[in-house]
Amino acid sequence: MANLFFVLSGEYETLPASELIAIIETEGYSFKITEKLDQTIRLRARKESVRQVSRRSAYTRICAQELFSCKAEEDLIISKAKTIDYSRVLRNGESFEVRIRRLKNYNEEIETVPLERNLGQCIKNNAPKAKVNLTKPNKTFYGILTGGRLVFGLKLAEIEPKPFVDRRPRKKPFFHPSAMSSKLARCMVNLAHAKTGDLALDPFCGTGTVVMEAAMIGCRAIGADIQKRMVIGCRKNLKHFAINPEGLLIADARKPALKKIDRVITDPPYGRASTCMKSNTGEIVKAVLASTFDMLDHGHRICIASPKTLNIARLGTELGYRHLESHFAYVHRTLTREVAVFEKS
Repeated sequence: MANLFFVLSGEYETLPASELIAIIETEGYSFKITEKLDQTIRLRARKESVRQVSRRSAYTRICAQELFSCKAEEDLIISKAKTIDYSRVLRNGESFEVRIRRLKNYNEEIETVPLERNLGQCIKNNAPKAKVNLTKPNKTFYGILTGGRLVFGLKLAEIEPKPFVDRRPRKKPFFHPSAMSSKLARCMVNLAHAKTGDLALDPFCGTGTVVMEAAMIGCRAIGADIQKRMVIGCRKNLKHFAINPEGLLIADARKPALKKIDRVITDPPYGRASTCMKSNTGEIVKAVLASTFDMLDHGHRICIASPKTLNIARLGTELGYRHLESHFAYVHRTLTREVAVFEKS
């Protein structure tokens, strides 16, 4: 077990932390959270878990091995830094840099550039054969100032947002205004505990965002939609990104076309830009929760989005699911999504 810390996106209040924990749980790693800070989680887990987090996560930005953590006071920081044996992570002749980032407006009294320089000197004194390189270093020591603390360590991975930007709805050949962002779709796949080889279904596949994100982490992804034009458009988008789904179906989500599925991840239609199959949103959501219940084995999950006003947690519980968690994602003035996770008990 290693001391690790993860710097999270600030896009939503609760989704990034829950996604991180869901990934570690899904991949079967034991862990223990040691502290939750604003946009930062400290925990103990196997170092190998970082590879899965960096491969899967939408809302994690930095993964690092923690060397120390303390109050954000310069004298205390330097005192702590001098006690670390950097030879554990820095071999002779390797080059390094130090980067300190401040989240929001925390610790404005600490100047990050002088602190980087002073920490770099501590490392150099402890490992005299190491070299400073600010352009292409072998190792990056990374610190985050948040909540009155500094968490400092060796950066293991940085997750670039660009691939998700390249897959945003308007970048795809087939566009529909109701399409969910690729990052939120990936997060929902993770919250559902989907893993490589799982058969994952989106019964309202639309432009194919969920199908795409599930397939990209190794799921056997199936998309279904009642509208033929959406299925054709979905196929076009998947082909553009070289994604081969397990299958695409023209099917009514209220009438199951499959007998067994491992995970369900979906964003049913609602709002003016969506087609609601001559039903209101509440009826559709209740119907799809009911229709997928028998398809899931006990302990398997469905992650579903709906308008906050619908109170989907109540609907799912009434149908026999165990409600695990809900998160709220603001879309615009008249719509906040509730992203709910249920387990078949």
